[in-house]
Amino acid sequence: MRKISFIISLFYAGLTWAQAPTMPNYHANDRFEQLGTALPTPNTYRTASGAPGKDYWQQRADYDIKVELDEANNKIIGTETITYFNQSPDALPYVWIQLDQNLFAKNSPGPITRTGDLGNQTTMTSLSTITDMNYSNADYGYNIQAVKDAKTGKPLRYTINQTMMRIDLPQPILPKQTYSFSIDWNYRIVEVAKGGRRTGFEVFKDGNNVYEIAQFYPRLCVYDDVTGWQHKQYYSQGEFALNFGNFKLAITVPDDHVLGATGELQNAAQVLTPTQLKNFEKAKTSEKVVVISSQEEREKAEKGKPSGKKTWIFKADNVRDVAFATSRKYIWDGKMQEVAGKKVLCMSFYPKEGNPLWGKYSTEVVAHTVKTYSKFSVDYPYPVAISCHGPIGGMEYPMLSFNGGRPEADGTYSEATKYGMIGVIIHEVGHNFFPMIINNDERQWMWMDEGLNTFMQYLTEKEWDKDYPTRRGEPQMIVDYMKQDPKNLVPIMTMSDNLINAGASAYAKPATALNILRETVMGRELFDYAFKEYSRRWAFKSPTPADLFRTLEDASGVDLDWFWKGWFYGVEPVDQDLVEVEWFALDTQNPDITKANAKKEAEDKRNTVARQRDKDFIKESVVEKNPDMKDFYNSYDPYKVTDADKKKYETYLASLTPDERKLVESGLNFYTLKVKNKGGLPMPVIVKMQFEDGTDSVARFPAEIWRLNDQQVSKVITTKKKVVQWTLDPFREIADIDEESNSFPRQPTKPTRFQLFKGGGFQRGTNPMREAQQAQQPKAGQQGGAKN
Repeated sequence: MRKISFIISLFYAGLTWAQAPTMPNYHANDRFEQLGTALPTPNTYRTASGAPGKDYWQQRADYDIKVELDEANNKIIGTETITYFNQSPDALPYVWIQLDQNLFAKNSPGPITRTGDLGNQTTMTSLSTITDMNYSNADYGYNIQAVKDAKTGKPLRYTINQTMMRIDLPQPILPKQTYSFSIDWNYRIVEVAKGGRRTGFEVFKDGNNVYEIAQFYPRLCVYDDVTGWQHKQYYSQGEFALNFGNFKLAITVPDDHVLGATGELQNAAQVLTPTQLKNFEKAKTSEKVVVISSQEEREKAEKGKPSGKKTWIFKADNVRDVAFATSRKYIWDGKMQEVAGKKVLCMSFYPKEGNPLWGKYSTEVVAHTVKTYSKFSVDYPYPVAISCHGPIGGMEYPMLSFNGGRPEADGTYSEATKYGMIGVIIHEVGHNFFPMIINNDERQWMWMDEGLNTFMQYLTEKEWDKDYPTRRGEPQMIVDYMKQDPKNLVPIMTMSDNLINAGASAYAKPATALNILRETVMGRELFDYAFKEYSRRWAFKSPTPADLFRTLEDASGVDLDWFWKGWFYGVEPVDQDLVEVEWFALDTQNPDITKANAKKEAEDKRNTVARQRDKDFIKESVVEKNPDMKDFYNSYDPYKVTDADKKKYETYLASLTPDERKLVESGLNFYTLKVKNKGGLPMPVIVKMQFEDGTDSVARFPAEIWRLNDQQVSKVITTKKKVVQWTLDPFREIADIDEESNSFPRQPTKPTRFQLFKGGGFQRGTNPMREAQQAQQPKAGQQGGAKN
């Protein structure tokens, strides 16, 4: 501890100067400058506030689709009529169509550009994928049968470029005009086990299939004010950019199938049995899950053969896509969830192989997700929300999602399987909001839906179970990723198909960043309001990253350009180092205090090991033997308070104002903390002080503490109590990659543990439920009691 003894009138000036940058330490930086030209120039389409402008426009495409599942040949046969509304200010001489099934066709850009090696071993599935789905011998992809003018029936000229098709029009579609055309097509459905992606079918041991069908119809590309035509090829990682529109969907399947699809079922009385119809109507108003088609009913269907076909008709308004799932194996249940006074029918479709997990959890999780996301973003606007189980591990479409998570054949399951299933249902149902309602361009910015949705998933998981073992969202969970060499990382603001480790860079890191904004940078009140404002502004519209960044700042009043730069445009980690803490105390000049402290300090210094041992080693000194050797200094006490000391102190006190005297007598401790920004990413400085009496306190300083020097800062903190331990980021809020440098004095963060075992050690079980059931089963020879 050092004493501060300068004149009180200069104290404040000295403290201020001590925290300002000095030239030798000053590091000029632009981290806290505005993003400026990194963001697009605001215009009448998209404003500087992040809101849609007065001239904002977007295209619309309505679809009338008729499609049939040829189960015998695992084939889709379809026809569609598209009505395109040109709401842009431009005349369009042609339109572009997405042919997503061509991902599986010969010479598709996705497989051709995929890299990797075999190594010394590979699985049969992988090898089958390479040989069959390398698409050299397979007839996958669209067979376009016809493209016609819907009014005249005349063929239209078209050109297919891998996963894109340009249709040349008889004359340009002028602004505010519409044009209708039709497409006939068919394609072979991909078996998911042989390389399917986001869509396909699964073959079960009983010989029946589950079909999860998506990207099954040619879909119109987006034309907008940002990109023009978004016709970047489909490589499979970057998902979709789509237009809103109204859909009519007629799906013909074998008559023993149960089917779920985007939209409201229009002909329930024609496709459902009387019992199914009764249960279906009951589920629409029931707060408890109602089984619409039971496992017993489905098991009978599994053993039979279809006698004919049924056509299920659906209608979906103001959606950007449609999909469906169908199987004779599908158990079907549902319940009602109220959102803002409207009833939403939440449903699940799953084979018996999904039980007991699916029957217990799926529909309840769907309802919980719809309710919770509505609270944090916008009210769920659609009449239904569906979760389907099958071969696709997780994929989203309006009102309908495909989800994994299957128990073992004996009905047991691990904790990871349970929470993995619940988490994926939350995530995929949550995609109804991002991007199905807040409709970003996934082909360009994966993180805008995956990152925001993963953040919302994190909030929703916690409201499902406070102890939910969430995988993404907490800052400490991104640390291992951010510890990597920055050369191996890419910024969040990277185009979808160019992302390295998309799970971290497009899901986990942006979700973590939003959580840090909510909990540490902005606070929950400001963040939640701003996030809802973003959702409200851009519901059923198509935002860009700039619209999100600007809206969150506009609605909160918090300058976040430094944050977007560091977290979204950069790859630097957070690594704060508490280098040193200096302790100061104000010299009160009170002799009763100063001399007592000086005496104690002198005595402490004199109490050496030699002096302690001399008490017994030196029996009697010369001075002790001969008192004549003593003089004035043998009895002089330099620490005794004299009258002169008291008078000097009284004169000093009389010169002070009441406020100055209060400060002198406060007994405050002054600590100067020196913190380095070793990682490069500036973040708030959060420091926990543990006091001598066992209590603690936390001080928080915003990231702007680094704005004048982004390499090292000094900060003076005053306390009444003596601090014995200092800790940076005590609650792991900022994803600091090195906790060892966060304490002063330095403290090891955790011990390195080792195990002691005998013989071959042990192996941790992966399915405790099965182990518990096996433990409860009677051992051999015990069942039925002992025998004589």
